[in-house]
Amino acid sequence: MPKPIVAIVGRPNVGKSTLFNKLARKRISIVEDVPGVTRDRIYTDAEWQKHKFTMVDTGGLDPDSDDIFFQNMMNQAMFAMETADVILFVADVKTGITSADAKVADILRRTKKPVVLAVNKVDDMVKSRDEAYEFYSLGLGDPIPISAGQLLGLGDLLDEICKHFPSGEEDDDNEVIKVAIAGKPNVGKSSLLNRILGEERSIVSPIPGTTRDAVDGFFEINGQMYQFVDTAGIRKKSKIKENIERYSIIRALAAVERCDVCLILIDAVEGISEQDSKIAGFAHDRGKGAIVITNKWDAIEKDNDTMKKHRADIDRELGFMQYAPKMFISAKTGQRVENIYSTIYAVAQNSTMRIPTGVLNDTLIEAMSITPPPADRGRAPKVYYATQVSVKPPTFVLFVNDSELMHYSYLRFLENQLRSAFGFMGTPIRILMRNRE
Repeated sequence: MPKPIVAIVGRPNVGKSTLFNKLARKRISIVEDVPGVTRDRIYTDAEWQKHKFTMVDTGGLDPDSDDIFFQNMMNQAMFAMETADVILFVADVKTGITSADAKVADILRRTKKPVVLAVNKVDDMVKSRDEAYEFYSLGLGDPIPISAGQLLGLGDLLDEICKHFPSGEEDDDNEVIKVAIAGKPNVGKSSLLNRILGEERSIVSPIPGTTRDAVDGFFEINGQMYQFVDTAGIRKKSKIKENIERYSIIRALAAVERCDVCLILIDAVEGISEQDSKIAGFAHDRGKGAIVITNKWDAIEKDNDTMKKHRADIDRELGFMQYAPKMFISAKTGQRVENIYSTIYAVAQNSTMRIPTGVLNDTLIEAMSITPPPADRGRAPKVYYATQVSVKPPTFVLFVNDSELMHYSYLRFLENQLRSAFGFMGTPIRILMRNRE
């Protein structure tokens, strides 16, 4: 289940950014800041009461203004609201309800999205609380009085936000393989999606998204349903000049996060870049199945060693993703595109593979008997037993005498042994350690 997205909107100077920063740094347990794709802190991953979500900060909304700057921020906020699961509308108790608040509230009602109304700057919950209740007239439900600056009422606010998150149940979750197509701009993502959806006759329904949003296409082959997501191109943060593109990147990263398999597209002409490595790293860190696809293979001059050299470049630059299969295609001509389907299916199956505990322990015991774990400061680490605790990605827990004695290089050795025994092509593996009491 992907992390829900919470968009924070409201007029200028009502305290949206203050609230964003307080929620991100003071009140709730932050998991991590999403690796920077913008100079500004536009969004962050957060956690509250075991609910993980992504917060998105937006510019101030002023529907009455003709200023092109405010109109641009209005467009940004509208895009953020379209991609959000919950909208947090922030108002100011000290200014009361303005005409701009009323117009924004009207916009929010038309989105058909869950809206939580926070009335900020209620610094005295006794004196100012009644003033917050006038915001009932906006028709957005119960106003929640808060003070972002003094950290008042934020727990109640977060509880209300989390009530509106989508449930973890998805009807087609076990039937549809979700595939994200990610990469730099102009690498051929849309061309690949069009090639997949345009030539086959078993398309169920292409669903267009909003401008610069991810576009989903449903596709069936050999009885298996796939959902392909064409994401916006992910650029370096220094090259993100349009604010609207920043929200496209948020949506692209969200698409990667909700997918089962990520197709990482590389431009054969330009070769693999630092940004390609960052995109692959994002998919790897999120535990997604991955296939590294070099596109525009028809556009380069080749000899007998060309593919071998490109494979070596990928192995060198994406050393952390040795498990990912590598393909060389041309979305323009259709060269080798038909091979993608079976590879996606295999990677998806591997990411959900479960190894019986007995078989798992037999495999690890045999590996450790051949190559025992090295001792550290005179003490040898001992592995008592292992078990698989989850999938997507396959995650294993080793119960040991002292986790600090186990060197990461030996864990890498054990991972290689698991891959040698069971395959796991295309999926990362997580190996955790627990001290046995």
